[in-house]
Amino acid sequence: MNFFNFDLKKLIMLAIVLILPLISINMQQQQQDSNWLSKPFVFVASLVEEGFYGFSTGVKHTTSLYMNIVGVKKDSELTKSHNQELQTRLEGLNELQLENDRLKGLLDFKQSTKMDLIAAQIVGRDLIVDHNTVTINKGTMNGIKSGQAVITINGVLGYIFKPSLYTSHVMLITDRYAVVDGVVQRTRARGIVEGKNQGECWLKYVEKTEDVKEGDLVVTGGLDNIFPKGFPVAIVESVERKTFSVSLKVDLKPAVDANKVEEVFVVKNAAQEDLTERFTTAFMQTPLQAPSQTASPSPAADAQGPAK
Repeated sequence: MNFFNFDLKKLIMLAIVLILPLISINMQQQQQDSNWLSKPFVFVASLVEEGFYGFSTGVKHTTSLYMNIVGVKKDSELTKSHNQELQTRLEGLNELQLENDRLKGLLDFKQSTKMDLIAAQIVGRDLIVDHNTVTINKGTMNGIKSGQAVITINGVLGYIFKPSLYTSHVMLITDRYAVVDGVVQRTRARGIVEGKNQGECWLKYVEKTEDVKEGDLVVTGGLDNIFPKGFPVAIVESVERKTFSVSLKVDLKPAVDANKVEEVFVVKNAAQEDLTERFTTAFMQTPLQAPSQTASPSPAADAQGPAK
């Protein structure tokens, strides 16, 4: 039989058929062994990969959060700067409103009186303790003369004592050399208002029998026609009746705080102006207890003109 005859080709074919299953089984075994051995490495690699992914995600989130915070901070600074600018503008508008109110009050007062007045601004203040003076921006070139009264819409400030061409020194009623004819508005008790320095003054030569009480308003007497009659000068702070004195000791607080005054009027001619009724009514409606509470003539009262 030819089949059993030695044939090299058949022998090779038979060997291949027998070896292929063995190779397949061996490869499967190697694959199983390889998977078992690689499992720890695969697990560690997955942990490293997961950790790196978490870290990169955290860094990305932190970076985004930081950028957001930087943006919020920048916006906050811009908003703060904008608010400060608006606040500055608001304060400027408030200052303009206050100035407008002051100027309107001055204009109303000037229009409601028959006195000949010169408007001026305070441009300097005396720093010497022994004197109480201020400097205004009007002088002899504007018709200012020594001895003329200086007032505000709320009361007496002082009078001119040293005019120059373009400025003038005003002696305040609190200066120790200042004197003003005064009358207690409620009882018409007369006296002389003299300065004491330290921002105070007193009413001298008031008879001991006169009725003067704390809180009374002292007004100008108008005898010399320098000041208008009945204009506020000061408020009675205290009254002392000394046993061996024929007059009262009356301490006063000026109706006008000179440290807060910016605009004034110089009275060129008082024109026999009598403001007694106007300020009597204002004082009765709003009693004066401090210079800051000094009643000023209302716009309605100004519109009616000065009292006759």
